[in-house]
Amino acid sequence: MSFYGTAIGKKLIMAVTGAILYAYVLAHLAGNLLVYAGRGALNGYAHALHYSPQALWAARAVLLVAVVVHIIVSFQLWWLNRHVARTAGYVKKKNVPPAYASGTMIWTGPAIALFVIFHVLHLTTGSVGLPFRELDAYDNVTQGFRIGWVAAVYIAAMLLLSMHLYHGFWSLFQSLGVSHSRLNRNLKIAAHVLAIVIGAGCRTPPPK
Repeated sequence: MSFYGTAIGKKLIMAVTGAILYAYVLAHLAGNLLVYAGRGALNGYAHALHYSPQALWAARAVLLVAVVVHIIVSFQLWWLNRHVARTAGYVKKKNVPPAYASGTMIWTGPAIALFVIFHVLHLTTGSVGLPFRELDAYDNVTQGFRIGWVAAVYIAAMLLLSMHLYHGFWSLFQSLGVSHSRLNRNLKIAAHVLAIVIGAGCRTPPPK
């Protein structure tokens, strides 16, 4: 608890929970792209996820804990940065990208959280009045994305997610103490590439 009370401890917790969520986003993207392999591939993926309810709910519990802790700690760090003198800055602060994404992390995070709630209600529970059939992921995705405002919500959310993941990927390694002049350059490139790939992959229109 004393470690958690320090800025360094909070940054480390942010890095670990962020890594868990980043890995989930990559896995989720890989599953979603099966829509281009056809109905059988995507629906088979959906059925595989529900094959073991215990494992599915265990994974959901881990993700929920990671999300809640990530949000709480992010607001605590934001509060410390605004109201308490910085005592645990990065070793090489000049290497932290001064991008627009870094200054909006505190806002893109809650926006993404609201989108995730909508996404679950849309494609997991079918509770928002959009076309939905249990475990028919292919039709749920393709039919839903043909509605203009739904597609617009997903596109806007993926833009915010790309910004968030770009700075999150970079700061994750900085918080873990991974910093070197040549390595930092490669990390910046990787952060850009992954953010673009994830955002573009999630925004591509489903097949007709």
